[in-house]
Amino acid sequence: MKSSDFFGKLTSKYIWLNLLAMAIVLVLLVVGAKFGIDIYTHHGEAILIPDIRHKSYADAKQILANEGLLIEVTDTGYVRTLPADCILEQSPQPGDKVKSGHVIYVIVNSGNTPTITLPDIIDNSSVREAIAKLTAMGFKVGPPQYIVGEREWVYGATVNGRHVSAGERIPVGAVVVLQVGNGSRSADDSSIDYVEPIYNNQQEAGGENEVDEFDVVSPAELPQRNEN
Repeated sequence: MKSSDFFGKLTSKYIWLNLLAMAIVLVLLVVGAKFGIDIYTHHGEAILIPDIRHKSYADAKQILANEGLLIEVTDTGYVRTLPADCILEQSPQPGDKVKSGHVIYVIVNSGNTPTITLPDIIDNSSVREAIAKLTAMGFKVGPPQYIVGEREWVYGATVNGRHVSAGERIPVGAVVVLQVGNGSRSADDSSIDYVEPIYNNQQEAGGENEVDEFDVVSPAELPQRNEN
């Protein structure tokens, strides 16, 4: 091929049109990729997370849906003063900025009161040991009820006036009252009976209040001695 023919092909319209088309396609790809990524990642979009705490789960879900956000329950808790299915906590926190489609994780209030198993403290520990164990487990302990028995020893436990036993499940909010010995002994619980001793001479005399009987004899009644 002659050099004149080669340069002639380079300067032809067909080649320049192809190069121009390729450049346009390349620009469109770059611009499309940029806008596509921005749309996919919601670039520049910022949604303020609303405060849904203490609202019902249904209301919270609707509020978030109106903002283009999702909701997911991660755990349950229990607050006695709040209704069941009430939102206790949320993450991210209210006021944070997120993008559309972001998931808000929540903790809802349980409808059932949680319970704890009563440990073996009845007739098995002192009041100090029992209170320490119950408190560490999360129980609420009220003032002890003192009864007749060994001082500071736990003889029983009641919840709302009802006697409970070891292994029984107690509601978390219930107050446990320990029945503790006050150090005194019941009058009919004495194991020692005192018996007044009886001596031998009292038994023979018929008792300590009896006296020996004897006859009084006058001098005239005495027998006369014979001096001869």
